[in-house]
Amino acid sequence: MKFYFAPMEGITGFVYRNLYQSFFHNIDKYFTPFIVGNKKASMRARELRDVLPENNPDITIVPQILTCDVEEFVSTVGRLKTLGYNEVNLNLGCPSGTVVSKGRGAGFLAKPKELKEFLSRIFEETDVEISLKTRLGMEFVSEFDELLDIYRSFPLKELIIHPRVRKELYSGTPHYEGFEKAYETCSFPVCYNGDIFTVSDYQKLTDKFPKLDRVMLGRGILANPFLVDRINGVGREITGEFIEEFTGRLFEEYRRELSGDRDVLFKMKELWSYQMWMFEDEGRYIKEIRKAKNKTEYDVAVRNLIRNSPINGNFGLFNRV
Repeated sequence: MKFYFAPMEGITGFVYRNLYQSFFHNIDKYFTPFIVGNKKASMRARELRDVLPENNPDITIVPQILTCDVEEFVSTVGRLKTLGYNEVNLNLGCPSGTVVSKGRGAGFLAKPKELKEFLSRIFEETDVEISLKTRLGMEFVSEFDELLDIYRSFPLKELIIHPRVRKELYSGTPHYEGFEKAYETCSFPVCYNGDIFTVSDYQKLTDKFPKLDRVMLGRGILANPFLVDRINGVGREITGEFIEEFTGRLFEEYRRELSGDRDVLFKMKELWSYQMWMFEDEGRYIKEIRKAKNKTEYDVAVRNLIRNSPINGNFGLFNRV
Protein backbone atom coordinates (compact mmCIF):
# COMPACT_ATOMS: atom_id res chain seq x y z
CA MET A 1 0.00 0.00 0.00
CA LYS A 2 1.17 3.51 -0.84
CA PHE A 3 0.35 6.19 1.70
CA TYR A 4 -0.12 9.81 0.64
CA PHE A 5 -0.34 12.80 2.97
CA ALA A 6 -3.23 15.05 1.99
CA PRO A 7 -2.72 18.80 1.61
CA MET A 8 -4.23 20.69 4.55
CA GLU A 9 -4.13 24.45 4.01
CA GLY A 10 -2.34 26.25 6.84
CA ILE A 11 -1.03 23.07 8.50
CA THR A 12 0.83 20.64 6.25
CA GLY A 13 3.39 23.01 4.79
CA PHE A 14 7.07 22.16 4.59
CA VAL A 15 7.71 22.80 8.30
CA TYR A 16 5.17 20.19 9.39
CA ARG A 17 6.08 17.79 6.57
CA ASN A 18 9.75 17.72 7.44
CA LEU A 19 9.17 17.29 11.16
CA TYR A 20 6.69 14.47 10.57
CA GLN A 21 9.17 12.81 8.23
CA SER A 22 11.92 13.03 10.85
CA PHE A 23 9.78 11.02 13.28
CA PHE A 24 7.92 8.76 10.85
CA HIS A 25 9.17 7.41 7.55
CA ASN A 26 5.94 6.02 6.17
CA ILE A 27 4.66 8.48 3.54
CA ASP A 28 5.23 7.82 -0.16
CA LYS A 29 4.06 11.24 -1.36
CA TYR A 30 3.28 14.54 0.32
CA PHE A 31 0.89 16.78 -1.60
CA THR A 32 1.37 20.49 -0.99
CA PRO A 33 -1.38 22.86 0.09
CA PHE A 34 -2.72 24.38 -3.09
CA ILE A 35 -0.80 26.94 -5.10
CA VAL A 36 -3.23 29.47 -6.54
CA GLY A 37 -2.55 29.63 -10.27
CA ASN A 38 -1.47 32.96 -11.73
CA LYS A 39 0.14 34.31 -14.89
CA LYS A 40 2.93 36.27 -13.22
CA ALA A 41 6.58 35.55 -13.81
CA SER A 42 7.17 34.60 -10.19
CA MET A 43 5.35 32.70 -7.48
CA ARG A 44 4.06 34.14 -4.25
CA ALA A 45 6.78 34.10 -1.61
CA ARG A 46 4.91 31.80 0.78
CA GLU A 47 4.04 29.31 -1.95
CA LEU A 48 7.58 29.37 -3.32
CA ARG A 49 9.10 28.65 0.10
CA ASP A 50 6.79 25.67 0.47
CA VAL A 51 7.97 23.98 -2.73
CA LEU A 52 11.64 24.94 -2.80
CA PRO A 53 13.62 21.68 -3.10
CA GLU A 54 15.97 22.77 -0.33
CA ASN A 55 12.98 23.04 2.01
CA ASN A 56 11.87 19.50 1.19
CA PRO A 57 14.99 17.32 1.35
CA ASP A 58 14.64 13.56 1.15
CA ILE A 59 10.86 13.55 0.70
CA THR A 60 8.68 13.25 -2.38
CA ILE A 61 6.25 16.12 -2.80
CA VAL A 62 3.68 16.86 -5.47
CA PRO A 63 2.67 20.52 -5.89
CA GLN A 64 -1.08 21.01 -6.02
CA ILE A 65 -2.49 23.77 -8.25
CA LEU A 66 -5.82 25.54 -7.76
CA THR A 67 -7.17 27.25 -10.86
CA CYS A 68 -9.83 27.08 -13.56
CA ASP A 69 -7.78 29.12 -16.06
CA VAL A 70 -5.59 27.34 -18.61
CA GLU A 71 -3.01 30.12 -18.87
CA GLU A 72 -2.66 30.26 -15.09
CA PHE A 73 -2.14 26.51 -14.94
CA VAL A 74 0.42 26.45 -17.75
CA SER A 75 2.32 29.41 -16.30
CA THR A 76 2.41 27.87 -12.82
CA VAL A 77 3.58 24.53 -14.22
CA GLY A 78 6.39 26.34 -16.05
CA ARG A 79 7.64 27.87 -12.81
CA LEU A 80 7.43 24.54 -11.01
CA LYS A 81 9.39 22.83 -13.77
CA THR A 82 12.28 25.26 -13.23
CA LEU A 83 12.40 23.92 -9.66
CA GLY A 84 12.63 20.35 -10.93
CA TYR A 85 9.01 19.21 -10.66
CA ASN A 86 7.66 16.88 -13.34
CA GLU A 87 4.37 16.02 -11.64
CA VAL A 88 1.55 18.28 -10.45
CA ASN A 89 -1.90 17.76 -8.99
CA LEU A 90 -5.02 19.72 -9.95
CA ASN A 91 -7.36 20.55 -7.07
CA LEU A 92 -10.97 19.76 -7.98
CA GLY A 93 -12.06 19.05 -4.44
CA CYS A 94 -11.72 22.10 -2.19
CA PRO A 95 -15.25 22.87 -0.88
CA SER A 96 -14.47 26.31 0.57
CA GLY A 97 -17.08 28.89 -0.32
CA THR A 98 -14.50 31.47 -1.39
CA VAL A 99 -12.86 28.91 -3.69
CA VAL A 100 -16.09 27.50 -5.14
CA SER A 101 -17.53 30.97 -5.82
CA LYS A 102 -14.65 31.57 -8.25
CA GLY A 103 -15.27 28.30 -10.08
CA ARG A 104 -12.17 26.70 -8.65
CA GLY A 105 -11.73 23.51 -6.65
CA ALA A 106 -15.04 21.66 -6.32
CA GLY A 107 -16.69 24.63 -7.99
CA PHE A 108 -15.20 23.56 -11.32
CA LEU A 109 -17.21 20.31 -11.13
CA ALA A 110 -20.40 22.28 -11.80
CA LYS A 111 -19.15 23.02 -15.33
CA PRO A 112 -18.25 19.66 -16.89
CA LYS A 113 -18.01 20.97 -20.47
CA GLU A 114 -15.62 23.73 -19.45
CA LEU A 115 -13.68 21.27 -17.30
CA LYS A 116 -13.24 18.88 -20.23
CA GLU A 117 -11.97 21.69 -22.45
CA PHE A 118 -9.63 22.84 -19.67
CA LEU A 119 -8.17 19.35 -19.24
CA SER A 120 -7.78 18.91 -22.98
CA ARG A 121 -5.77 22.09 -23.24
CA ILE A 122 -3.51 21.57 -20.22
CA PHE A 123 -2.57 18.11 -21.44
CA GLU A 124 -1.78 19.59 -24.84
CA GLU A 125 0.16 22.60 -23.53
CA THR A 126 2.24 21.03 -20.75
CA ASP A 127 4.59 18.06 -20.63
CA VAL A 128 4.33 17.15 -16.95
CA GLU A 129 2.45 14.28 -15.35
CA ILE A 130 -0.93 15.45 -14.07
CA SER A 131 -3.06 13.88 -11.37
CA LEU A 132 -6.46 15.07 -10.16
CA LYS A 133 -7.93 15.28 -6.68
CA THR A 134 -11.70 15.38 -7.00
CA ARG A 135 -15.02 15.10 -5.27
CA LEU A 136 -18.01 13.32 -6.77
CA GLY A 137 -19.83 16.49 -7.75
CA MET A 138 -21.34 19.67 -6.38
CA GLU A 139 -24.70 18.47 -5.07
CA PHE A 140 -25.47 14.91 -6.19
CA VAL A 141 -23.44 11.71 -6.43
CA SER A 142 -25.05 11.09 -9.82
CA GLU A 143 -22.97 13.97 -11.21
CA PHE A 144 -19.91 11.74 -10.99
CA ASP A 145 -20.97 9.60 -13.95
CA GLU A 146 -20.33 12.46 -16.38
CA LEU A 147 -17.22 13.61 -14.55
CA LEU A 148 -15.75 10.10 -14.56
CA ASP A 149 -16.33 9.81 -18.31
CA ILE A 150 -14.34 13.02 -18.70
CA TYR A 151 -11.51 11.85 -16.47
CA ARG A 152 -11.23 8.52 -18.28
CA SER A 153 -10.62 10.31 -21.56
CA PHE A 154 -7.28 11.72 -20.37
CA PRO A 155 -3.92 10.08 -19.48
CA LEU A 156 -4.00 10.92 -15.80
CA LYS A 157 -1.06 10.07 -13.56
CA GLU A 158 -3.68 9.04 -11.01
CA LEU A 159 -7.13 10.03 -9.78
CA ILE A 160 -7.55 10.81 -6.08
CA ILE A 161 -11.18 10.69 -4.97
CA HIS A 162 -12.79 12.11 -1.86
CA PRO A 163 -16.18 10.39 -2.18
CA ARG A 164 -18.42 13.24 -1.08
CA VAL A 165 -20.11 16.03 -2.99
CA ARG A 166 -19.22 19.62 -2.29
CA LYS A 167 -22.37 20.51 -0.33
CA GLU A 168 -21.54 17.79 2.22
CA LEU A 169 -18.17 19.38 3.05
CA TYR A 170 -16.69 16.77 5.45
CA SER A 171 -19.91 15.52 7.04
CA GLY A 172 -21.95 12.40 6.50
CA THR A 173 -20.82 8.99 5.29
CA PRO A 174 -18.55 8.76 2.23
CA HIS A 175 -20.28 7.45 -0.89
CA TYR A 176 -18.38 4.26 -1.60
CA GLU A 177 -20.53 3.53 -4.64
CA GLY A 178 -19.12 6.59 -6.40
CA PHE A 179 -15.55 5.62 -5.64
CA GLU A 180 -16.26 2.04 -6.71
CA LYS A 181 -17.16 3.14 -10.26
CA ALA A 182 -13.72 4.65 -10.72
CA TYR A 183 -11.95 1.83 -8.87
CA GLU A 184 -13.47 -0.76 -11.20
CA THR A 185 -13.27 1.03 -14.55
CA CYS A 186 -10.26 3.36 -14.71
CA SER A 187 -7.12 2.33 -16.56
CA PHE A 188 -5.00 4.71 -14.47
CA PRO A 189 -4.41 4.30 -10.70
CA VAL A 190 -7.21 5.38 -8.36
CA CYS A 191 -6.49 6.58 -4.83
CA TYR A 192 -9.00 6.74 -1.97
CA ASN A 193 -9.18 9.77 0.32
CA GLY A 194 -11.56 10.45 3.17
CA ASP A 195 -12.43 9.46 6.76
CA ILE A 196 -9.58 7.09 7.54
CA PHE A 197 -9.15 7.85 11.23
CA THR A 198 -8.55 4.40 12.67
CA VAL A 199 -7.03 1.05 11.80
CA SER A 200 -10.59 -0.27 11.67
CA ASP A 201 -11.55 2.38 9.09
CA TYR A 202 -8.60 1.31 6.95
CA GLN A 203 -9.41 -2.39 7.27
CA LYS A 204 -13.05 -1.86 6.29
CA LEU A 205 -11.92 0.08 3.23
CA THR A 206 -9.39 -2.50 2.08
CA ASP A 207 -11.81 -5.36 2.76
CA LYS A 208 -14.28 -3.66 0.43
CA PHE A 209 -11.63 -2.82 -2.19
CA PRO A 210 -9.01 -5.57 -1.92
CA LYS A 211 -7.01 -4.42 -4.96
CA LEU A 212 -6.69 -0.85 -3.70
CA ASP A 213 -3.00 0.04 -3.62
CA ARG A 214 -2.95 3.69 -2.50
CA VAL A 215 -4.74 5.82 0.08
CA MET A 216 -4.49 9.47 1.05
CA LEU A 217 -4.81 10.49 4.70
CA GLY A 218 -5.02 13.97 6.14
CA ARG A 219 -7.16 14.69 9.17
CA GLY A 220 -6.53 11.18 10.50
CA ILE A 221 -2.77 11.71 10.67
CA LEU A 222 -3.13 15.16 12.20
CA ALA A 223 -5.35 13.69 14.91
CA ASN A 224 -3.07 10.71 15.45
CA PRO A 225 0.43 10.94 13.93
CA PHE A 226 0.90 7.25 14.79
CA LEU A 227 -1.96 6.19 12.49
CA VAL A 228 0.07 4.93 9.51
CA ASP A 229 2.44 3.06 11.84
CA ARG A 230 -0.57 1.43 13.47
CA ILE A 231 -1.97 0.45 10.06
CA ASN A 232 1.42 -1.05 9.18
CA GLY A 233 1.53 -2.98 12.43
CA VAL A 234 4.37 -1.00 13.97
CA GLY A 235 4.04 -1.21 17.73
CA ARG A 236 5.56 2.07 18.88
CA GLU A 237 3.80 3.20 22.05
CA ILE A 238 1.73 6.37 21.92
CA THR A 239 2.77 8.52 24.86
CA GLY A 240 2.13 12.02 26.08
CA GLU A 241 5.89 12.54 26.25
CA PHE A 242 6.15 11.90 22.51
CA ILE A 243 3.34 14.33 21.72
CA GLU A 244 5.01 16.94 23.93
CA GLU A 245 8.33 16.46 22.13
CA PHE A 246 6.72 16.50 18.69
CA THR A 247 4.67 19.65 19.27
CA GLY A 248 7.54 21.34 21.11
CA ARG A 249 9.87 20.84 18.18
CA LEU A 250 7.18 21.95 15.76
CA PHE A 251 6.73 25.19 17.72
CA GLU A 252 10.46 25.93 17.48
CA GLU A 253 10.58 25.10 13.77
CA TYR A 254 7.68 27.48 13.12
CA ARG A 255 9.51 30.15 15.11
CA ARG A 256 12.34 30.01 12.58
CA GLU A 257 9.97 30.61 9.68
CA LEU A 258 7.29 32.96 11.00
CA SER A 259 7.44 36.57 12.10
CA GLY A 260 6.43 36.12 15.72
CA ASP A 261 4.91 33.87 18.37
CA ARG A 262 1.41 35.13 17.60
CA ASP A 263 1.55 33.49 14.16
CA VAL A 264 3.12 30.36 15.64
CA LEU A 265 0.40 30.08 18.27
CA PHE A 266 -2.27 30.37 15.59
CA LYS A 267 -0.80 27.41 13.71
CA MET A 268 -0.31 25.30 16.83
CA LYS A 269 -3.86 25.92 18.02
CA GLU A 270 -5.15 24.80 14.63
CA LEU A 271 -3.15 21.58 14.92
CA TRP A 272 -4.43 20.98 18.45
CA SER A 273 -8.01 21.13 17.14
CA TYR A 274 -7.15 17.72 15.64
CA GLN A 275 -4.67 16.32 18.17
CA MET A 276 -7.05 16.95 21.07
CA TRP A 277 -8.91 13.72 20.32
CA MET A 278 -5.87 11.72 21.37
CA PHE A 279 -6.72 12.51 24.99
CA GLU A 280 -9.63 11.27 27.09
CA ASP A 281 -10.29 14.43 29.14
CA GLU A 282 -9.26 17.05 26.64
CA GLY A 283 -12.07 19.58 27.17
CA ARG A 284 -10.84 22.02 29.82
CA TYR A 285 -7.20 21.72 28.81
CA ILE A 286 -7.86 22.42 25.14
CA LYS A 287 -9.70 25.56 26.23
CA GLU A 288 -6.51 26.62 28.02
CA ILE A 289 -4.48 26.02 24.85
CA ARG A 290 -6.95 28.02 22.77
CA LYS A 291 -6.91 30.91 25.23
CA ALA A 292 -3.09 31.07 25.50
CA LYS A 293 -1.81 34.55 24.56
CA ASN A 294 1.91 33.77 24.64
CA LYS A 295 4.33 30.87 24.64
CA THR A 296 4.50 30.64 28.43
CA GLU A 297 0.73 30.24 28.74
CA TYR A 298 0.73 27.83 25.82
CA ASP A 299 3.47 25.64 27.33
CA VAL A 300 1.63 25.46 30.66
CA ALA A 301 -1.63 24.51 28.92
CA VAL A 302 0.01 21.77 26.85
CA ARG A 303 1.83 20.42 29.89
CA ASN A 304 -1.43 20.34 31.87
CA LEU A 305 -3.18 18.42 29.09
CA ILE A 306 -0.42 15.86 28.67
CA ARG A 307 0.16 15.26 32.38
CA ASN A 308 -3.47 15.22 33.50
CA SER A 309 -5.36 13.62 30.61
CA PRO A 310 -4.72 9.97 29.66
CA ILE A 311 -4.07 8.96 26.08
CA ASN A 312 -7.34 7.83 24.55
CA GLY A 313 -7.23 4.12 23.77
CA ASN A 314 -10.51 4.25 21.83
CA PHE A 315 -9.29 5.44 18.45
CA GLY A 316 -12.86 5.36 17.18
CA LEU A 317 -13.25 8.75 18.85
CA PHE A 318 -11.11 10.22 16.08
CA ASN A 319 -14.22 10.02 13.94
CA ARG A 320 -15.36 13.18 15.70
CA VAL A 321 -12.69 15.19 13.88
